Amino acid sequence: MTAIKHALQRDIFTPNDERLLSIVNVCKAGKKKRNCFLCATVTTERPVQVNVVKVKKSDKGDFYKRQTAWALRDLAVVDAKDAVKENPEFDLHFDKVYKWVASSTVEKNTFISCIWKLNQRYLRKKIDFINVSSQLLEESVPSGENQSVAGGDEEAVDEYQELNAREEQDIEIMMEGCEYAISNAEAFAEKLSRELQVLDGANIQSIMASEKQVNILMKLLDEALKEVDQIELKLSSYEEMLQSVKEQMDQISESNHLIHLSNTNNVKLLTEIEFLVNHMDLAKGHIKALQEGDLTSSRGIEACTNAADALLQCMNVALHPGHDMLHAVKQQQQRFSDLREQFARRLASHLNSVFVQQGHDQSSTLAQHSVELTLPNHHPFHRDLLRYAKLMEWLKNTDYGKYEGLTKNYMDYLSRLYEREIKDFFEVAKIKMTGTTREGKKFATLPRKESAVKQETESLHGSSGKLTGSTSSLNKLSVQSSGNRRSQSSSLLDMGNMSASDLDVADRTKFDKIFEQVLSELEPLCLAEQDFISKFFKLQQHQSISGTTTNEAEEMDGGTLSRSYTSGIPQTVSSEKDMIRQMMTKIFRCIEPELNNLIALGDKIDSFNSLYMLVKMSHHVWTAQNVDPASFLSTTLGNVLVTVKRNFDKCISNQMKQMDEVKISKKSKVGILPFVAEFEEFAALAESIFKNAERRGDLDKAYIKLIRAVFVSVEKVANESQKTPRDVVMMENFHHIFATLSRLKISCLEAEKKEAKQKYTDHLQSYVIYSLGQPLEKLNHFFEGVEARVAQGIREEEVSYQLAFNKQELRKVIKEYPGKEVKKGLDNLYKKVDKHLCEEENLLQVVWHSMQDEFIRQYKHFEGLIARCYPGSGITMEFTIQDILDYCSSIAQSH
Repeated sequence: MTAIKHALQRDIFTPNDERLLSIVNVCKAGKKKRNCFLCATVTTERPVQVNVVKVKKSDKGDFYKRQTAWALRDLAVVDAKDAVKENPEFDLHFDKVYKWVASSTVEKNTFISCIWKLNQRYLRKKIDFINVSSQLLEESVPSGENQSVAGGDEEAVDEYQELNAREEQDIEIMMEGCEYAISNAEAFAEKLSRELQVLDGANIQSIMASEKQVNILMKLLDEALKEVDQIELKLSSYEEMLQSVKEQMDQISESNHLIHLSNTNNVKLLTEIEFLVNHMDLAKGHIKALQEGDLTSSRGIEACTNAADALLQCMNVALHPGHDMLHAVKQQQQRFSDLREQFARRLASHLNSVFVQQGHDQSSTLAQHSVELTLPNHHPFHRDLLRYAKLMEWLKNTDYGKYEGLTKNYMDYLSRLYEREIKDFFEVAKIKMTGTTREGKKFATLPRKESAVKQETESLHGSSGKLTGSTSSLNKLSVQSSGNRRSQSSSLLDMGNMSASDLDVADRTKFDKIFEQVLSELEPLCLAEQDFISKFFKLQQHQSISGTTTNEAEEMDGGTLSRSYTSGIPQTVSSEKDMIRQMMTKIFRCIEPELNNLIALGDKIDSFNSLYMLVKMSHHVWTAQNVDPASFLSTTLGNVLVTVKRNFDKCISNQMKQMDEVKISKKSKVGILPFVAEFEEFAALAESIFKNAERRGDLDKAYIKLIRAVFVSVEKVANESQKTPRDVVMMENFHHIFATLSRLKISCLEAEKKEAKQKYTDHLQSYVIYSLGQPLEKLNHFFEGVEARVAQGIREEEVSYQLAFNKQELRKVIKEYPGKEVKKGLDNLYKKVDKHLCEEENLLQVVWHSMQDEFIRQYKHFEGLIARCYPGSGITMEFTIQDILDYCSSIAQSH
């Protein structure tokens, strides 16, 4: 580095009248490493200019060239990146920020130190040095290369002194007296040397002349010394005289110290006494309030609260070391403990009485709410109890055992009260749900009396319900015509079961409203109680955290979903948050089983009710999670949602199973299959229920499963059908499916809609070709022979020379198919098609029009062969295309 520095000084800076003080080898940060040098320089001319110069090696040779120069006065900030750890990176803030990486940390530190010294010496504006070690910024401790360079500069500057005006004038006079001074410097120097010797001699003579004055000065000094000796003798005598005074002053000082120490101790003792009196003295009013205060009135509660706080402050005062050994302090502490115990016992007894009284008062209002689907309001009770919230906090801090006992008693009393209220509430809901059974119109197998309803719903606890509604009749239905299906549907009513297509929409709407009202009543009840518990018992509620969302739950099975709702709370929750959850679980322990019973009843009334319940329950779970994902309400509704989802999945599975078990009738035509109509009803109902629902993903998955099962079952029935052709079964049912999906516009079933349309089109074409066959059979055989000869290589215009295919034979075949015969054959074909097709789908005219088009295609094919193989013969069919159109139209109108 020294060699490079000398080379740079010689080649670059000396020609520019600059001196190089410090150098650092750097490259730009974050880019391809192309090394260059940053140099700190000063000019040799006055005033001194300080620069930072960037020098890089030339691409064409080994010499260096000056690339960029910045004035040091433009430097705003020097950022060394790290003041502690070794880091070669640093930034220089000129007009913009230049980021550099030095080849070594030592070079970087030396360069920054030099910049700092130059800034201190030459610049008025101070540069900001950040992330730089304080050792580098100590001007008095230069180091390394910078010391030699910068220090040398300072010495050179100190040695150089400008001549003043008088010195310049003397030099000019001297040089004027020696005109040859400039031309002959040696002669001038010799003359100056001779004059200097003359001056030295004059100085020596002057000194020798002053010897007499020196002797006089020495005598004066001797006399001064004698005077000093006399003064010292007097000072010694004075010191002996003051020695006795010093001893007396020492005794007085010691006495003052003892007096000061005594006063200090007295002040400290007074301070300690005042501290104990001020902090451990309870007012008589507070003592009376604690012993006899009225806990029923607002004023008395406030007085007791203030007294309890004052007592707690006295008991929790931080005593100084040794205070607890004082007998008076021990007595006062014992008195405070007795007051605390007495008041805690009195407070706990009063609150227990309030809890018991609340249970009795609230029971009297149950009869009023039993006839309506509403839950009693506990707000007045909560409002009255919240007056004791501060006292409960005091009890929690001073006597946790009694606080815990009050908590347990509150849970015991309130759980029994809520259990009565909630069971009566759900009983009313069940009665309202099953009220339609008394008319004997629907679900005749359901009980008629309220007691029987209660007994049945209790037996449903823990079960998911039995499907007796929309899909239970499928396994008893056989493939039949629409007329036969109607007759069998009416017979099913006598059996107590009914088709889903005959369900009264009003009943389902009524169930939906009742279920929504049940959830709407439970939510504010639970939230209000949880809020009261947290405020009254001074417990921290859960903060809103990101738990498992409803959409995420769609991807889980039942077990995983249940775990997600119960494990949404962080594992490191505090004991107070756990206590809120435990109290809510104990108080409302009957909500989850009652909801499960209600869900089982709704599922037994109609399995399609699971759709309503899934939507409503999902919405309420989503709402509860937004409020507090770890609350008791959110967890409970999440667990119940798992049951609802299982019922929904079971409903879908039962429908698929019953499709697979369907049996067909061998004596009647098939028509639209029952499960195809059932899917239409299910889809229409589901679309109306799941509009803008959170659980749309569950329905889309159910759609996919059901539609694939419908496709498979239609294929199976079509293969097993004996009365109705396979193509007819496929054509009619897939046409019905396509029409249903087109009308409902279910986005997730677009692929199935296209597939249904394709199957309908393919089987329509297949049926038309198979049923139409060859209506002009002999003519068709004749032209098949003509086409065979042409295929063998005979030219089309030469076919008429073949004996079996001459013009005479063609005329004989054509005469066998007059217009009347053709019309008769078409009429028989129409009757055959009418016998195959069902009236419900109304595809007869579509099929007939397709057959008409196919017949006309065959006719045009025959005409083309006659024109090519028998040109100029004048042979034509005995009927025209217009005749075919007239025949088909008249046949369709006559039927």
